[in-house]
Amino acid sequence: MADHSAASTEAIQALADRVMGQIGDVFAAQAIFPNAVQQQMLSSHVRAMALRSLSGEPLPEVEEELFEDISQQSMQLAQQIVDLFGNLPKEEAWLLSVHFEVAKENNDE
Repeated sequence: MADHSAASTEAIQALADRVMGQIGDVFAAQAIFPNAVQQQMLSSHVRAMALRSLSGEPLPEVEEELFEDISQQSMQLAQQIVDLFGNLPKEEAWLLSVHFEVAKENNDE
């Protein structure tokens, strides 16, 4: 387990909650409706992002090619969210975009 002394659990949770609220606004504006499992996975991911933002812990290396099939819309929405943190690399948006893409597919059913 990483040393979280640089970031308190409360600070991480507060940041994650704030960002989740903004993601909720984005989802509502875009008519994206994640199911309960998707919401849980997204929440867990955003918490990990908050931890990395506050602790400075780096993201493991990510291959850009893995995200070629993600729509431009999902990528842009994810980048907007990553920008809220102000100090995370673009790779965070690639990972986050998957959550948007999967949740958008609920609308197609």
